Amino acid sequence: MCPSMTRSAHEQRATKETNVAIELELDGTGRSRIETPVPFLSHMVEQLAKHGLFDLDVRVTGDIEIDGHHTTEDLAFVLGRAFATALGDKHGIARYGWATLPMDEARATCTVDLSGRPFFVWEVPMPKAKIGTWDTELAEVFFEGFARGAACNLHVVLHAGTNLHHITEICFKALAKALRAACAIDPRAVGVPSTKGSLE
Repeated sequence: MCPSMTRSAHEQRATKETNVAIELELDGTGRSRIETPVPFLSHMVEQLAKHGLFDLDVRVTGDIEIDGHHTTEDLAFVLGRAFATALGDKHGIARYGWATLPMDEARATCTVDLSGRPFFVWEVPMPKAKIGTWDTELAEVFFEGFARGAACNLHVVLHAGTNLHHITEICFKALAKALRAACAIDPRAVGVPSTKGSLE
């Protein structure tokens, strides 16, 4: 990567349900400022910045008086779109990333292909419950929304776990590590990592 090249994005999306503004720097240090009306969701997005070493500024308002669905889904979609924008034409990136991580009794794997094609697999069985004010079923909603926004293949598999907080958090941390690897510049790579010559 050229030293003067910055891989960053500013994305904003406003609807009658939510208002999402995101600033992203891929080659950061893990600095974040996350403001959403759902504390547990804010905590999870903070994990993405910290463990992916992305600099991330997120400001979200949403209709949480209904529930957290719209806020979670729209934040994830716009965040995915920010990654797609920051990656540009994807010249020189590793493209693929994966991570298997433990958190106490929980263990999960996340695999990512920044292919330009959205496809999502979620093998994380969890009962319907709440973590704080956040519904556990919204974890799947977040990851699916991110895959659509980023136009990437995203597979998440849970291997072990009983504590719902641990299960959810380790999925977000595994996504962070997988994204960090996939977004990394490979110094040996020439052009776009595809025999088609394009990742769109």
